[in-house]
Amino acid sequence: MDILSSVTGEKSDSKVAAVFDSEREARAIARQVQHMLGAQPAQVQVITPQDTRPGRKMEPEGRGIFRTIIVAHYKLGLIGLGLGVLLFAVLYAVGLEAVVLSPGLAAALIIGYGGVFGLMAGGLVSLRPDHSPYVAKVRTALKEGRCAVVVHAFDDSERDRAHEMLSAHGGETIRTL
Repeated sequence: MDILSSVTGEKSDSKVAAVFDSEREARAIARQVQHMLGAQPAQVQVITPQDTRPGRKMEPEGRGIFRTIIVAHYKLGLIGLGLGVLLFAVLYAVGLEAVVLSPGLAAALIIGYGGVFGLMAGGLVSLRPDHSPYVAKVRTALKEGRCAVVVHAFDDSERDRAHEMLSAHGGETIRTL
C-alpha cells in the first residue's frame, strides 16, 4: 500500500488506464485483466465515447474523495502541529536567542505555522495532482473516438500488475501514484 493510503479516505488510491482503438478490443482485454487479477467487476471498467458520465467510471468514489479531504487535512494538520512542537523544542534546546527570550510567542508562531503547513499538505493530497494526467489522457482518447480500460487497484502490487498486463496488450497506458 502506498504512503497516500494512510491519509486518504478512498478504497482505491491507484488507477491504471489503457487506451485502445476499438470497444470490442477494450472489452476483451478488460475481461482478461479482471480474470488475471482476480478483481471485482467494478474494479475494471471500459469507458467508451458513448458513455454519458465517463467521470463516474474514472473516479467512482465521490464519498471517498470527501473523506480524503477531511482525513488528509486532519492527519496532516496534526502532523504539522507535531513537527512544529518538535522544531520549537529543538530551537529552545539549542538556545536560539529569539526563542529563549520569547518562548510563548515563538512557540505559538512555530507550532502554528507547522499546523498551517500541515493543512496545506492536506490540501495538496486532496487535490490528487497525480490523477490529472490520467483523467486528461482518458478524456482525450474519448474525444478521439477511442476507448479506455480503467483498473481501480487496491494496492501497489495490483496496480503494477494491471499496468504490465495492459501494456502487454498494446494499450497506451497511464497510471496514478
